[in-house]
Amino acid sequence: MKITPVKALTDNYIWMIQHGNHAVCVDPSEPSPVLEFLVRNRLMLAQTWVTHPHPDHEGGAAALWRGYMESPVYGESDIEAATHTVTAGTQFTFGDGQVTVWATPGHTDRHTSYLLETSDGIHVFCGDTLFSAGCGRVFTGTIEQLYDSFQRFNRLPENTLFYPAHEYTAANLRFAAHIEPDNADIQTALKAAERTPTLPVTLAHERRVNPFLRVDLPHVRDRAEALSGKTLNSSLDTFVALRELKNQYRTK
Repeated sequence: MKITPVKALTDNYIWMIQHGNHAVCVDPSEPSPVLEFLVRNRLMLAQTWVTHPHPDHEGGAAALWRGYMESPVYGESDIEAATHTVTAGTQFTFGDGQVTVWATPGHTDRHTSYLLETSDGIHVFCGDTLFSAGCGRVFTGTIEQLYDSFQRFNRLPENTLFYPAHEYTAANLRFAAHIEPDNADIQTALKAAERTPTLPVTLAHERRVNPFLRVDLPHVRDRAEALSGKTLNSSLDTFVALRELKNQYRTK
């Protein structure tokens, strides 16, 4: 199985998963990059997976279905183009892989992640929940939901690969360095991120550089307290403070 990012819009990735001469597309913001990829690689579209109902994730799904009516569109009931409605725990297959749907709300009140289990491990297509070195903004969900989604991700095996839908890594790492200026792993990752695409990323890597997965560490809490001016009594408090600080952060 081969997984390829296809660039779309300004900073979106549409993930294309190939098995034989069939492919899945994840979060098609627009149809043309998907169609070009399929033609160039002589592939048939087998399935489309949508994580949440924002135009830069579902915008191309209806057009793709009209072109490939035999290929199902998976998504929750608020995905207009969905032909196969999913809920937490829904399972289906692609190629030799097993797909399990997780509810990972926070960015939106209904947000799906797709866990693809293959012989080489777990691949998580996480939309706008987790970004490398960061997390999604809260729109229609809640910060508590987003924290819970991160805690669930953090219980996966450390070699799990995450496939976010945006390349925000360099900007996120600059904020992470603001929180942990002495973290050598963050500095190394930032130098690499400014030269080349960074995704996918392993959970092991994110545990070293993503402040939103490091909220249990005393020095991260202390730094968040100092920058926010708030007393933080729990990991959730720290997560909330970090998200608020990230909302306000501007690179100097």
